[in-house]
Amino acid sequence: MATAPIALEFNNEDLPLTTWTRDGEVKVRIGSPGTIEGNAPQTVIDVLKKVINRHGTESAMHWKKDGQWTSMTWNEYHAKCKEFAQGLLHLGMNRFDAVSIIGFNSPEWNIANVGAILAGGIAAGIYTTNNPPACQYIAHHARAQVVVCDGLQQLDKMASIADQLPDLKALVIYNATVPPNLKCRVPCYNFSDFLALGTPETSAILEERMQSQRPGHCCTLIYTSGTTGNPKAVMLSHDNITWTIASTLKQFENGGVTINSNSRMVSYLPLSHVAAQLLDIHLPIASGVQIYFAQPDALKGSLGATLKEVRPTIFFGVPRVWEKIAEKMWEVGKQTKGFKKVVSTWAKKKGLQKSTSAQFGSSGGIPCGFGLANSLVLSKVRAALGLDACQLCAVGAAPTPIEILKYFGSLDIPIYELFGQSECCGPQSICIPGAWKMGTVGQPIPGVEWKVIPETQELVFQGRHTMMGYLGMEAETKATIDAEGWLHSGDCASIDTDGFGAITGRIKELIITAGGENIPPVLIEDAIKEELPLLSNVMVIGDKRKFLSALFTLRTIMDSDGAPTNELDPTALEILSQIKSPAKTTQEALACIKVVEYLNAGVNRANARATSRAQSIAKYHLLEQDFSLPGGELTPTLKLKRKVVIDKYAEIIEQLYSGAEGN
Repeated sequence: MATAPIALEFNNEDLPLTTWTRDGEVKVRIGSPGTIEGNAPQTVIDVLKKVINRHGTESAMHWKKDGQWTSMTWNEYHAKCKEFAQGLLHLGMNRFDAVSIIGFNSPEWNIANVGAILAGGIAAGIYTTNNPPACQYIAHHARAQVVVCDGLQQLDKMASIADQLPDLKALVIYNATVPPNLKCRVPCYNFSDFLALGTPETSAILEERMQSQRPGHCCTLIYTSGTTGNPKAVMLSHDNITWTIASTLKQFENGGVTINSNSRMVSYLPLSHVAAQLLDIHLPIASGVQIYFAQPDALKGSLGATLKEVRPTIFFGVPRVWEKIAEKMWEVGKQTKGFKKVVSTWAKKKGLQKSTSAQFGSSGGIPCGFGLANSLVLSKVRAALGLDACQLCAVGAAPTPIEILKYFGSLDIPIYELFGQSECCGPQSICIPGAWKMGTVGQPIPGVEWKVIPETQELVFQGRHTMMGYLGMEAETKATIDAEGWLHSGDCASIDTDGFGAITGRIKELIITAGGENIPPVLIEDAIKEELPLLSNVMVIGDKRKFLSALFTLRTIMDSDGAPTNELDPTALEILSQIKSPAKTTQEALACIKVVEYLNAGVNRANARATSRAQSIAKYHLLEQDFSLPGGELTPTLKLKRKVVIDKYAEIIEQLYSGAEGN
């Protein structure tokens, strides 16, 4: 992909690198001509115009209606985005005011997001799982003029707090109609009615708004998960988004991955998250890739059927998604017996050999017999999963267990890890074909730098993907982006001699024992889960304590709302059967001596792997209920809210440290 020349008329040398005001403009960090860093700065609107010119009559997005796939062209998509923008202008929305969107992925979500940007506003997603106070905080902080709601549940939620949102001018609903008895202090519109509010006057204003926007202006807010308090609003500029997508496309191209208007992706992860916004909204705008919207119950079971129908060419999942797929495959595998079992095991061994040799620095050869293994088993498995056309399967947002990576590698489905943050507009480093090491997060995307600070092991980086700042938070912005422009990730990391990075933990999560030793809990937690696959979650405790302890949760079946039940899942039952435990529920497991013996042995094995005695687990407590999003212990991206867990189980934790000290 050729880099674009620098626009000679673009001059931003006197602008600051950061801002925390919504109407601020930041300096675009333009590099040398002829490099990806030297690409001409563009707004989202500039890039959208190009995709319309290239692919206007082609399909942009697809979704199920009455059980059948229907589609919308780029021209239709663009027209609806402009109609939505005119609806905002009809209500009197000013530059840099916001539109909040709360709902499952849909054409309406994308249209509202892009429409807000066209109108000179700022798009700000809200997680569907947020309770009314959390929704109120984000909508008020963003200064939302309009909130777009998916269905009656979300509409009722926002209507109940409308009187606490002084900037709110209207609510808009999709996938339902406004109920006649709705009580709300502002007007509520059906989505189609809102699109019809435009006039010739608003059309003229819209053209002025689109032309007045600059690459260093804010166009999107990404609210962080808020693991330690209210979420921060990451301000992303037009250039942050358009340049990051261009760099990522360059990285994909380097790995031989083709992304164009024939490419297919499934949209199912929360669009409030930076990864989904970049992949499902802005990557298509830059490349023409077609988006297929999954069903709202995708993560509760229907995703597999969607994958088989769509056969995506690119698929991204958080670790738990890949784990769920693996668990279903393991269940199927247990039913395979006799000769089929022998052939399947042999084929997967060949698949893992191929994946292992494909890693950076390895031979890259195809093992003898792989062609037959692929023909008999592996190709059929990929087809059954709907991943037979996939050029790139990726994972990110949290650490991925190595056994999951190896399992899919054995199916000849290499899963390429990536690392990023909202603060760097999504990706910082990516594994790609030809530049992949299992268990690392790859090498930096073109045009960005990273390094590890020796004293703290903190990973820092900089480039045109670096955020503008945190909205309304001067101190936090300055603490995150230093005077030289380095973004401090808060992650501990290592970078090997080939330039591949590995994340070893979060600085804020580091446990400093009473003896003064700094201990990264994630590494210990991963080791315990590897030794004890019966466990769903492990959380190590020990800050300012004399020894480390841990809270364990068992693998359980979740209900329709994602809350854990007391019924153990099939994988847990299989493990219990192997250790001759009759337990079927969490309560029975807690009372079973066989489970205690199993856990003790696994902890001992994990402790034997510890780098020092101080990093051994002396005591643990098995909880009756698993951690979950509804329970408040996990963020929407399934990261552990450590402070919430410590507060919630404070009494149990104190019992671990009462009486006799650990070994």
